[in-house]
Amino acid sequence: MIKYEVIIYWSKEDRAYIAEVPELPGCMADGKTYQQALNNAEIIIKEWLETAKELGREIPQPKGKLMYA
Repeated sequence: MIKYEVIIYWSKEDRAYIAEVPELPGCMADGKTYQQALNNAEIIIKEWLETAKELGREIPQPKGKLMYA
């Protein structure tokens, strides 16, 4: 289960939903539908975490709801 906050919004420029994971730098996904963007974000989060582990990088602990969002 993914515990990182995912922010999803419609991008008129990209003509797609964009899913951002603020706690994981550079972790973003997109999709033609809201659900597709969320599903893609879950895949990208797993890949981000796997890559960070392989490279020996620090993995941020999920904080949940962001106070400034």
